[in-house]
Amino acid sequence: MESKTNKFGFWSLIWLLGLAGQLCWNMENQWFNTFVYAKIAKDPTIISWMLAISAAATTISTFLFGCISDRRGNRKSLVSIGYILWGVFTILFGTTQYIHHRNGDTTAIIGIAFAVIAADAIMSFFGSMGNDIGFNAWINDHMNEQNSGSIGAALAVQPVIGTIAGTVLGGFLVGADDNYMRLFVVIGSLVILLGFVSLFGMKDSVSLRPSKKGSFSKQFFSIFNIREYLKHRELVFVNLMLAMYFVSFNVYFSHLGNFMIYYLGFTADMMGLIEGVGLLLAMFATIPAIRLIRKDRSALLILVAIIFNAVGLFIIGLTVSPTNVNPGTIWNPHLLAGVLFVGIGYILFLQTITVWSKRLYPEDARGQFEGIRIIFYVLIPMVVAPMISNPIIKTSGEFVDEYGFTEYLPTNTLFLAGVFILLMTLIPLVLANREHINAAE
Repeated sequence: MESKTNKFGFWSLIWLLGLAGQLCWNMENQWFNTFVYAKIAKDPTIISWMLAISAAATTISTFLFGCISDRRGNRKSLVSIGYILWGVFTILFGTTQYIHHRNGDTTAIIGIAFAVIAADAIMSFFGSMGNDIGFNAWINDHMNEQNSGSIGAALAVQPVIGTIAGTVLGGFLVGADDNYMRLFVVIGSLVILLGFVSLFGMKDSVSLRPSKKGSFSKQFFSIFNIREYLKHRELVFVNLMLAMYFVSFNVYFSHLGNFMIYYLGFTADMMGLIEGVGLLLAMFATIPAIRLIRKDRSALLILVAIIFNAVGLFIIGLTVSPTNVNPGTIWNPHLLAGVLFVGIGYILFLQTITVWSKRLYPEDARGQFEGIRIIFYVLIPMVVAPMISNPIIKTSGEFVDEYGFTEYLPTNTLFLAGVFILLMTLIPLVLANREHINAAE
């Protein structure tokens, strides 16, 4: 009876903490960008700096707290403290909208943009502490051959549920009056609450032990031993695959909300419903994927994921435009089909590569190897992707509004650029699969 209770508590925490974290990440990845266009300026440069600086803050946080977590043999404290501060700074981020500026005052806009970028970076720092390191390392400590497929499915589904719930709920909370503060308070309060839940309800794995390898600085900088890292050849190629995929993903996804609202003409709540329907249907792809992951067919699943993703991007890039969508309804078959195919590809990829990479981590350095993962999952994509998307938007999406101000809106070109980068993921996939086969022989 006790074991069943513990199992129930374990899965409850996986879903509660996982979904709360994904809601918060979705809000940052999607609604922070529309917040910038609604409250500051329709300029992708601000979003580019937000992505790059927050990615750097996230990476620093993962290495710092990954090392602390491994040395102390403790994940729970990072989760509890991280989630509480994450929620607090999410709410504080929203207060930047009360810094007023005169229309067209460039100096004032730059000052407000700096405040927004800094607030986003602080929020990301604590979010990474609680979610990327604390929560993910805690899950990895409990992962085994029996539950790895189910955990992989849960971790893959959660971003989708977070995207669906965050987009739909976010749209209704923001509303027609652009009340972003309401959104930040609701999501931030939820994350704070879950931080307190973990404080009293979470337990670290009984097998987790402190792993001290000399002084803190020696252990911290040991993770930057490139020669040692390159010995994990299969993990190297898996991480390269992760980086390439998410460079492509961030080229278009970071601007998807603004593409649908400001270029196609949908309202925030209608945008949420369209994304929600497509991604909800895509979630069913995780069911057969669990079995294939258990049968060690990860490379095949990722190949299928890339194909689905590419088809979806082609559909949106070639067939969706302001002239052939109806912003008053969710029934836009070509747009829904594109979102569905992209969603299936995203779910299958994330579900599969999450399990594949975690299985390759050294047992005594899981926290620090989560930090390495963040370099490829967050830092590289969020620094490189804006270098691609920003000039594309400024070249293909320049418009002058009724008052004579220049605006830059995301257009279909972003999705077509995303396809070509996505297909480059096939190179590290082939190399990772080759290493996996060699290791199994």
